[in-house]
Amino acid sequence: MKKLILLVIVLLSFGSIAYSQSISDNALGLRLGDSDGFGAEISYQRAFGDNNRGEFDLGWRTGNNFSGFKLAGLYQWVWQIDGGFNWYAGAGGGLGSYSFENGNNKDSNETFVFAAGDIGIEYDFDFPLLLSLDFRPEFGFGNFNDDLDFDIALGVRYQF
Repeated sequence: MKKLILLVIVLLSFGSIAYSQSISDNALGLRLGDSDGFGAEISYQRAFGDNNRGEFDLGWRTGNNFSGFKLAGLYQWVWQIDGGFNWYAGAGGGLGSYSFENGNNKDSNETFVFAAGDIGIEYDFDFPLLLSLDFRPEFGFGNFNDDLDFDIALGVRYQF
């Protein structure tokens, strides 16, 4: 009986590995959102295998008394939930530069680096459209951005 149970578990494991979904080779679009203001990012995803990919984002940020840009790179693992739904998680980092008003009517500039995590859900339509919603905690290293930032965004990408 133990051998039969072990055989069933092994066969189910191989079946779930064989059922893994292949992700699109390339996806290009926008990632809209931020934690403290509005931000837009040009987002590019490149598949590295059947279930992992890189995401590269170049974004602009605006908020109360600041504006700037941010470049991020993330490595992501993708798992199928059901049908076109996937969830993904990843890690990476990037750099940015902000210009802000410090209260004395003087502008200051700050360049910083950050480490980031990423978790999200996406829907892959039958036509080449990918919608996603993700949560990206970022820990910044610099005078202006030296804390934990929770970045939440909606992604709309064209797959090719």
